[in-house]
Amino acid sequence: MGQDIDRALSGWDFKPGMIQARMVTSGDGRQVIQLRIDLGVLQMEVKGRPDGTRPSGFLTYFDYLRDLTRRQGLESDDAFTMTEDQCIEADREFVQFYHRRVAFLTMNQFERAIRDADHTLAFMDFVKANAPHQDYVTAHEQYRPFVLFHRTAAMVETSLLKDTPETAIDAIRDGLQRIKEVFIEYEQDERYDKDPLVRELKKKLKQLRKEHNVKLTLKEQLAKAVEKEDYETAARLRDEMKKRSEMKS
Repeated sequence: MGQDIDRALSGWDFKPGMIQARMVTSGDGRQVIQLRIDLGVLQMEVKGRPDGTRPSGFLTYFDYLRDLTRRQGLESDDAFTMTEDQCIEADREFVQFYHRRVAFLTMNQFERAIRDADHTLAFMDFVKANAPHQDYVTAHEQYRPFVLFHRTAAMVETSLLKDTPETAIDAIRDGLQRIKEVFIEYEQDERYDKDPLVRELKKKLKQLRKEHNVKLTLKEQLAKAVEKEDYETAARLRDEMKKRSEMKS
């Protein structure tokens, strides 16, 4: 059997500046993701770790590290310090999940993109608590707003597919708040309103309100009622939110 990848690349020319991803069926019948790059193609598994390996028998390297803290009898992640080799392996997993996340977004596989974003954010939390030095933390935290942007965008599209524009609006507001908290934590809050990702989300928020004629979502109305100590209105809004939730399920 030939070992070149000519057949996989045939008719699938690389286009600079464009993310190109597709789902294909492998020789053994499983679905895999292919991401076109300049010099060929990356192939990733749909579930588990993108490269299909099981680090030390675990689904992901993050799972392995969390189990390692438990096996060492540590009460919390904060009592654990990552070694240089563990940092290198963590970086490998971050990159793999990044590639798959953007592939999922490109293919409109939004719920899977959310799943991978959540993995990355949780791993970032672990690194933040257990990194050997602050430089390593900063090197990863600078990408947290980007991951949150991807997660928020996927949440919005998922909500719109389910015909729930109010949920999409709430997702943007929640995403913006989480991004803002990152800027504030690192004393960069003056850059928040100028950030291109923030501007894009705010533009989408304004667009959704106009297209769907939503001035305030139920969640926003509830927050406003609580702030005014209008508990009767707050109770009514909670009941309405519960009804809508039950109808969706």
